[in-house]
Amino acid sequence: MASLLSLKRRIQAAQNVSKTTRAMQMISASKLKKAQNSALSLRTYAEKLINLSQGLTTKIDKERLHPYMAENSIPKETLAVVLSPDKGLCGILITNVTKEFLRFAKSDSFLYITVGKKAESKIASFGKPRVLASFPFGNTTPTFDMVYPITRIIDEYFMGKRVGSVKILYSHFTSIFTQTPKVETLLPIKISIEEKIEQNSAYLFEPDLNTLLSPLLKHYLEMSLYRYLLESFISEQAARMVAMQNATNNAKDVILELRLEYNKSRQEKITNEILDITNKGTSLSQLD
Repeated sequence: MASLLSLKRRIQAAQNVSKTTRAMQMISASKLKKAQNSALSLRTYAEKLINLSQGLTTKIDKERLHPYMAENSIPKETLAVVLSPDKGLCGILITNVTKEFLRFAKSDSFLYITVGKKAESKIASFGKPRVLASFPFGNTTPTFDMVYPITRIIDEYFMGKRVGSVKILYSHFTSIFTQTPKVETLLPIKISIEEKIEQNSAYLFEPDLNTLLSPLLKHYLEMSLYRYLLESFISEQAARMVAMQNATNNAKDVILELRLEYNKSRQEKITNEILDITNKGTSLSQLD
């Protein structure tokens, strides 16, 4: 049985772990709430932007499609944007993202942009992929400024017809307990017939539709990318909050077990000391 001093030290260490994981849980909960508020405030604007973009694209001739909507069939390579956390301690989220990356990255025809140190290290260790650029994800709610350098690279490769399509791998937030890695297509932009909106033919556009559509689709791409950044951040904080809550509960269970063992050892020591005193008293009385 371990000594009382050793048990005391183990109890203290477990208590320190419990305090740390509890603090990390509360920090993640605070960041999660803030990010969710940002996503909710963005939703109305994003929906209006999508509706407007869809309405304008219904009036554009197929022969005059914007480059963002045109299929690039000649380049065989695909540009993939991979989003991941900068730090660990978020359950199996990073493992799931890595598995999804390995699933769709079996082909050698991919170029990569990584956002997050975990994605950068995983892809670099894979050996084959070509990473065009790497960006830190950060520990705070993503800002819209993060989008601009990524979209510049996307424009350079897609508009320059160096890649045929642009995809993004991110963590889809389903609930606090469920975050699923997903792959979505950023470019070319495809709008299904069901999503098209009937526009009043009496509307006049100034300037012409093609002039309006170019900056609108550019902003549509930026908003889509920003939405995926927010969703990945929300998923990270939710996964970390749950992981730290489980770690806190496990630390408390360890503390209870160690305290039980400590009390047993202490009681055993006291009992042995009483027996020793009793035996010595009996020996002295026999000598008398």
